[in-house]
Amino acid sequence: MEQYINMKNKLSFDKLKAPAQIIKNGGIVIFPTETVYGIGTNGLDENAIKKLYEVKQRPLNKPISLLVNNIEMVEKIAKNITEVEYKLMERFFPGPLTIILEKRDIIPDILTSNTNTIGIRMPSGEIAKKIIEFAGVPIATSSSNISGKPSGTNIADIKKDFEGKVDCFIDNGESELGIPSTVIRIIDNIPHILRQGVISEEEIRKVIAN
Repeated sequence: MEQYINMKNKLSFDKLKAPAQIIKNGGIVIFPTETVYGIGTNGLDENAIKKLYEVKQRPLNKPISLLVNNIEMVEKIAKNITEVEYKLMERFFPGPLTIILEKRDIIPDILTSNTNTIGIRMPSGEIAKKIIEFAGVPIATSSSNISGKPSGTNIADIKKDFEGKVDCFIDNGESELGIPSTVIRIIDNIPHILRQGVISEEEIRKVIAN
């Protein structure tokens, strides 16, 4: 039976050590971020990522992004990072921006649908940040919904789809923003919005122009 951790009334970071270990060991955990709830596992474990795709019923041709908690972790999983990309990370990390970067070989191909790029985000939510810190690995994370359904913003709705299929639920009430992150790719120093989320193209262009 999966674990249920209630963090709605009081944040207790010690309680996050167990789910972080589950993730490190290749298990699957549903946890809050500031955008929507995420469903995640060890982003360096190919078998764990396969299971994540299966549980979400997500097509293998749709890549899954990684959550990190510092720039050092970004540099361990991505290479050839440009000045513009660093500038965007400096401004919007942590926060609701996913940036597409060139991946290092350490990243399993299944995560990126056999492409050479990986989406990377540094969440600002305290629970998500602590889980990544305790796990010590980037977390392969997608929104906590069956593929094609709306993103999950509260545990009650999410449990209907995932009860008995994951190892742990972490409940922190309704999602703060309730909207997924903006996804961006920089090509020749020009931003291309792949998914419009919380952060607007105008905000991104202002940072690049300065």
